[in-house]
Amino acid sequence: MTGRSTRPRPGGAASFHEICTLRIELVGSDPLIWRELDVPTSVTLKVLHDIVQAGMGWFDVHLWEFTIDGRRYGPPMEEDRTAEPRRMAARVRLRDVLAGPTTTIDYLYDFGDSWEHRLTVGQVRQGDPDTEYPRYVAGAQSGPPEDCGGLPGFYAMLDALADPDHPDHDAIADWLDDYDPDVIDDLPMRYALSRIARQRNAARKRLARRAEQSAPQ
Repeated sequence: MTGRSTRPRPGGAASFHEICTLRIELVGSDPLIWRELDVPTSVTLKVLHDIVQAGMGWFDVHLWEFTIDGRRYGPPMEEDRTAEPRRMAARVRLRDVLAGPTTTIDYLYDFGDSWEHRLTVGQVRQGDPDTEYPRYVAGAQSGPPEDCGGLPGFYAMLDALADPDHPDHDAIADWLDDYDPDVIDDLPMRYALSRIARQRNAARKRLARRAEQSAPQ
């Protein structure tokens, strides 16, 4: 189900600590490349983009957009002559686009290679105030390298890597270095997610200070 949120919205600290389970799937990948993360619903769609980039191992060097219930969200662009201009992702929070127990979001990264992702958001609940979010939960398969030609180029590259007699084997092996499609290098991912969590913690402290200053003496 997609659409605008019809859920009652928690307020105050409960709103800040509300989380959901985010499943990311790279559409068309076989075996399926996927990640599962716990994500605050209070993040903007711009921060959700940062989370997807971290989870999949992308380097955030290309254009991107979300499509939710037929509406498109992305970064500000100088020109957008489409019939349905993109809405600014930095001005919309994830909780505001959730509808029902499960919401499906399409995410496109790199309009040339066209990496299509399906995001499934569900299990909205209160998180642990002592736990940093977003956080990695589970996943399978390494994300593809940047600029490898989309899924066709990615799998052609893996075929060449697996065949020592392929004319491009040596060049591909040199370019990929120690890349292993079956192994998730989770250290950079956890570091990137932790950086996002620290930024949220700084925001939480600012909110707490403002609440203390506005409280009656």
